[in-house]
Amino acid sequence: MWKKIRILILLLVLLIVAVNAYRDQNQDWTKPVRVLLHPVNADGQDSTQRYIQQLSNSSFQTVQQYLQQAAAQYRQQPVYFYLQLGRELKQLPPQVPEQASLLDSITWSLKFRFYAWRQHQSVDGAPHVTLYLNYYDPAHQKALKHSTALEKGRIGSVNLFAAERQTQQNHVVLAHELLHAFGASDKYDLATGLPIYPLGYANPQQQPRYPQQKAELMGGHIPLSSSTSKMPDSLQYTVINDLTAAEIGWLR
Repeated sequence: MWKKIRILILLLVLLIVAVNAYRDQNQDWTKPVRVLLHPVNADGQDSTQRYIQQLSNSSFQTVQQYLQQAAAQYRQQPVYFYLQLGRELKQLPPQVPEQASLLDSITWSLKFRFYAWRQHQSVDGAPHVTLYLNYYDPAHQKALKHSTALEKGRIGSVNLFAAERQTQQNHVVLAHELLHAFGASDKYDLATGLPIYPLGYANPQQQPRYPQQKAELMGGHIPLSSSTSKMPDSLQYTVINDLTAAEIGWLR
């Protein structure tokens, strides 16, 4: 059974590599990748503002190193990421519609692109990806709404917690959304949030299958059983599998 699944995954990887070669829309990984991060005080709390003020480029170095090390598993040439903290913005990106129709999604996409165009200033330069980091104080916001990123436009709206204890999980969300901007797809069930077997599993051939020890980054969670999962505590407990690597152009 597992042999058939492996063949299916391999065929999917080869198909994605072929499609990417035809579209040629993926990032040129031979050149350094600059990612601009604009923090936003999404809840207006003083505590959130204090958290934003202490952020620096080094706050995101863990994500930068993780992606470079992950790329090295697939590419002979090194890939360099530069995550740069940009200006704090006062206006929130347009909210992602819930249970949206096709028209709602198209309208939101246009609004988001217009927002990005209006917020851009010459000092920002020409980053490959721009992410808007919407920070919320967990004392006032217990759960965050879904983050999202657009491959066409290379922009993303990322909802994060403004708390040091959430930093490592924030990194997981940030890396997940960043790969969306390069063409990676979600590998979890949108209805349940559970990773899809085998594509969303870090180690689908593991026996017994549960509990998994790590999450596939685009699967989002660590499967503990067929019906339960948990968010990884940090990027250390995630991997990027072959299918995701093919989607973003690390496999050619």
